[in-house]
Amino acid sequence: MPTPSDAPYSYDGLDRVIHEKARLSVMTSLISHPEGLAFNELKTLCGLTDGNLSRHVHVLAEAGLVAIHKGYEGNRPHTSCALTPAGRERFLEYLNVLEQVVRNASSAADETSAIKSAPGKLKPV
Repeated sequence: MPTPSDAPYSYDGLDRVIHEKARLSVMTSLISHPEGLAFNELKTLCGLTDGNLSRHVHVLAEAGLVAIHKGYEGNRPHTSCALTPAGRERFLEYLNVLEQVVRNASSAADETSAIKSAPGKLKPV
């Protein structure tokens, strides 16, 4: 069985539930607002439609990452969302892996640039 050192670029910690663009937007918005956000605020921050946001929030809620609170403000229905403690922890773990991806890619790009600009080295065609 391969070990992490055998496949250093496998990035198993890139959580597929979070990694989708819209859900990444939701998670980033919610971690920036620990008290949670009203559905319409979240929709605006993420640039999503009602239906699209609803679907992605439900996926995150099913995974235990987001809590959905339904109630009323005055006589009007009010839905808000917030990260769960497990959601916050899982998102921070995800961000650590994402930072490793950026470090690895940056390092590889720097090495490639150094090889291409080294005097006397053959340059790829």
